Amino acid sequence: MSEQPIVSGVMTADGIPALAPRADFPILAREVNGKPLVYLDSTASAQKPTQVLDAMDSFARTSYANTHRGAYTLAEEATGAYERARKQVARFINAHSVREVIFTRNTTESINLVARTWAEANLRPGDTMLVTEMEHHSNIVPWQLAAQRTGARVDYVPITDEGELDQAAYERLLETTKPKLVAMTQMSNVLGTLPPVTEMIAKAHAVGALVLLDGAQSVPHLPVDVRALDCDFLAFSAHKMLGPTGIGVLWGRRELLEAMPPFLGGGEMIREVKMTGSTWADLPQKFEAGTPAIIEAVGLGAAVAYLSALGMEQVRAHEHALIRYALERLAHVPEIRIFGPGAETRGGVVSFTLGDIHAHDLATLLDRDGIAIRAGHHCAQPIMDRYCIPATARASFYVYSTSAEVDALAEALERAHSVFAL
Repeated sequence: MSEQPIVSGVMTADGIPALAPRADFPILAREVNGKPLVYLDSTASAQKPTQVLDAMDSFARTSYANTHRGAYTLAEEATGAYERARKQVARFINAHSVREVIFTRNTTESINLVARTWAEANLRPGDTMLVTEMEHHSNIVPWQLAAQRTGARVDYVPITDEGELDQAAYERLLETTKPKLVAMTQMSNVLGTLPPVTEMIAKAHAVGALVLLDGAQSVPHLPVDVRALDCDFLAFSAHKMLGPTGIGVLWGRRELLEAMPPFLGGGEMIREVKMTGSTWADLPQKFEAGTPAIIEAVGLGAAVAYLSALGMEQVRAHEHALIRYALERLAHVPEIRIFGPGAETRGGVVSFTLGDIHAHDLATLLDRDGIAIRAGHHCAQPIMDRYCIPATARASFYVYSTSAEVDALAEALERAHSVFAL
């Protein structure tokens, strides 16, 4: 390791410490199999700081009621807390209007909302949607289903051997297919790749396509500004950004959201209901049928506040230093094969295989040392097919991760290699 590690993106003498105080995360104090927990699966779901847990608990204990439907004190407090969370999210991504922020259950539901409403209202037989081979299944399957319902088709931007999106192929597909929609990730959950989305969005718009960004991995880990990106839709989840499960966000341009039909029908999303027909509420309620995830929204708001206090530029700098160190350190593990690009175009994710050891066996061995990593196809089977492998092991980092945990991972992988080499 360098003589210097990182505070706010700068190396120090003792390694790369956590950006956020580890004491804020109670779960990190526990042991697994008699060893200190090394949590390296934040890409799947991030741990929660006390500030988020306390905010949810305090709201549930003192102010809980349903939202928007009562004139009594608790109901007004609940509505206020719920809508404050929406304002916090809008500021966090620099939305034009708070009305553009739709609460959903998760990224998957956010993408399905667009695929069920915008796609079915706007796609016709012969139209094309452009998706990439790098996507999570949540940004592939909804478009395949939309194609089946509308007669449109889905084409795919290929991945290079280095784990980048093939930009020449992308430009050819834009010109030859003239897609109505481009759906792509801002950060791969498997390869960690950070595609040049700003340039790709501009090229899509030049041929008349709308762009939906899967921000499930990007919004928690780097500054995301929807105005600067100039995308048309952005989807992300609370549970990957220090918040709870059960709540996600769809941001969309207001004019697009207003033109789209409702996604679900029921209470809250209506203006007027008669036996002869119904009319719809204004944004964002138009897309928020039924009782919302109120406590979870409070948790999301607290998570946004926590990340904002850290500073998203600092979050990115911290993870960039960690992934740079991890790629260097893991390269010395015998028979390791690391997938994806170099540190300059990668987020805090590293997927790998180790000789002939199956990824699930490797994860089980590491768990004995208290190290939590992911193993499998990571809901991205096309990536596995691209590299002709059944699965990878995956380590991912966040604001509480340290270079000492990277060292623990590397040492455990070296031990595992020795065990299987016998």
